[in-house]
Amino acid sequence: MKIRTLVTNGLIAALYIAVTALIQPFGFTNIQFRLSELFNHLIVFNKKYFTGIALGVLLANLLMSEFGIYEIPFGLGMTVISLLISMAVGKVVKNIWVHMTLNTVIFSFNTVFLAWMFKLAAGWPFLFTWATSAISEFLVMTLGMPIIYILHKRLHFDKLI
Repeated sequence: MKIRTLVTNGLIAALYIAVTALIQPFGFTNIQFRLSELFNHLIVFNKKYFTGIALGVLLANLLMSEFGIYEIPFGLGMTVISLLISMAVGKVVKNIWVHMTLNTVIFSFNTVFLAWMFKLAAGWPFLFTWATSAISEFLVMTLGMPIIYILHKRLHFDKLI
């Protein structure tokens, strides 16, 4: 991995953790308004952001979540699977807005992993938790689309790493 790629991924991970920490009380419940999830859209611009996003999710979850070890297979698992699906979609879909929209749907649907985690770790009702997690993920990532797009126009995420 090139130094530039390594440093950029480290910054993405650090930003994910910092933004998650800012809203920590709202980021680890079944209604997860985790603003840092907007960083998931970076995968639309370049697959090299995979490491930074995944590392940020892993560390934020381990440092701040009350669900501890459950976060690795479920929280990180959801992110990794969603990123891989989005990368595959990106091979076919070239329009940034369409890809970000599909990325939002992928991540929102895959909150099924979080619902299982909450069910196993805390006994929360599965369907209700899946619905509330999916809705909050959808809202955050939908609101994140224009933010990431505007930043992309200025920073050129596709060439930054």
